[in-house]
Amino acid sequence: MAATGAPRSPLHAPRSLFRWLWLALAATTLAPPADSQVPTWTRGATCYEIFVRSFYDSDGDGIGDLNGLTQKLDYVQRLGARCIWLMPVAESPSYHGYDVSDYYRVEKDYGTNDDFKRLVAAAHGRGIKVLVDMVLNHTSSEHPWFQAALRDTASPYRAWYRWSQGGPGAPGPWAGSQPWHKSPVRDEWYYGLFWVGMPDLNYVRTPVLDEAKRIARFWMRDMGVDGFRLDAVPYLVEEPGRAQNSPGTHRVLHTYGDYVRSLGGYTVGEVFFPTDTLLSYYPDQLTGYFAFEIADSLIAGVRRGDARGVLAPALRLQQAVRPAERFSPFLRNHDQPRTRTELGGDVAKAKVAALLLLTLPGLPYVYYGEEIGMLGAKPDPRIRTPMQWSASHAAGFTRGTPWERLADDSLAMTVEAQERDSSSLLSLYRRLIHLRASDAALASGTLAPLVASDDAVAAYVRRAGDRVVLVVANLDSTARRGVTLSAATGTLPPGRWAVRALLGNGPAAPLVVRADGSVQGYVPLDTLAPRAGVVLELVRATRRP
Repeated sequence: MAATGAPRSPLHAPRSLFRWLWLALAATTLAPPADSQVPTWTRGATCYEIFVRSFYDSDGDGIGDLNGLTQKLDYVQRLGARCIWLMPVAESPSYHGYDVSDYYRVEKDYGTNDDFKRLVAAAHGRGIKVLVDMVLNHTSSEHPWFQAALRDTASPYRAWYRWSQGGPGAPGPWAGSQPWHKSPVRDEWYYGLFWVGMPDLNYVRTPVLDEAKRIARFWMRDMGVDGFRLDAVPYLVEEPGRAQNSPGTHRVLHTYGDYVRSLGGYTVGEVFFPTDTLLSYYPDQLTGYFAFEIADSLIAGVRRGDARGVLAPALRLQQAVRPAERFSPFLRNHDQPRTRTELGGDVAKAKVAALLLLTLPGLPYVYYGEEIGMLGAKPDPRIRTPMQWSASHAAGFTRGTPWERLADDSLAMTVEAQERDSSSLLSLYRRLIHLRASDAALASGTLAPLVASDDAVAAYVRRAGDRVVLVVANLDSTARRGVTLSAATGTLPPGRWAVRALLGNGPAAPLVVRADGSVQGYVPLDTLAPRAGVVLELVRATRRP
């Protein structure tokens, strides 16, 4: 969830700066440190973000539900996802669920607690982990805790929220935001950073954090989930002059993360700030964090057809200080215009963006419908439209009337059509996700960038021990011929390397690595097709160049 005006983690540095940093960072290959906090299931995994309301309706009421999702788990398994992240499924008065009114009960539109347990059991039976969105920062204004605090100043829940009797307090952390809201009961104000209907919890008070732990235990022990995606975590504790990323927030996340790990759970947090700020949450708070800067650089590079900033310094810095499984790249999520919309509707651009995402280090996340190229732009309900299963009534999502009008491309871009087409976007996603899971270099290898003679071409190697994979992608709309690749000293062991295509067409030339481990003037393919890429296996044939 992100409020209007909330900061995004854009990549705003000039291109010249990116080029300089890129060349400087390309000089070394950095190996991530080992980390025992990372669950083994994350190695080579891809996670799939699902909005239950929009995925599949099993009972014809126009609203996606848990039983419908259970029926579609075979699709998720064929896609290759090893985990699913469910947007909020707890009881809420809103369609999106980010204002929870009962943390211990499943949203009635979606089904029952027993339906949820059956979903988890079915997912686990297919080797799929289940993460749920946990909204720690705030509750719904309709939550019984807040209603008690609002109406009774002597209520024990009064201290669970923040109040002001002298009028609204300081403005919010982004331009134009006012987080203080007038009480409907008496002459006072309460703090709700994101919206009047979302009063913030007061984590300065120990009972609030204790309750958050009880909720986590309930979802893990009673409901069977494997962990949580944590919403809006930079704002948990507001301190004087510090509404975000405060020391108090770090203390709460340290305690909460330790508790979830003690239960065997995984946590991934929404921290949409640049990498230097993100690193202040590492290593002992949450398990992983979304890589917003990487997402922005991928989209911007593919949109422009310019590879110079695609492998941003943020990626190199993260790889240098954290294991890959501790950061999560993605293209777009439920708060942002969909990928193909960002790319002007171009399916070829969406394909090359997918290739880059799914061959980078990290634990990648794919938002539902991205794998078939669904369209969607703000407002939020229009980027959360029903999944497009077929060209039948309501795109096969429901027998009834969908809760939200379908996307404009609902008849053209469907699972049914793309499953029959080996060249479709869906087929590419499946091949990449399965390849990532089965190939050690893509699953856990370090990344070393190669410098291409053409700024439209991105190239890098992923290496895990003796296993090496080369990725080359042309981001431009025209074919590129005779593109040469070079790599810094120590990039690969010296010798002659045989090359075989794992994904993509065309015979690739052998690679010669110099005695110092560098590469100079290598032409892997005579022609690089427009807006397309290849994944090549490198096998050392001789140990001397």
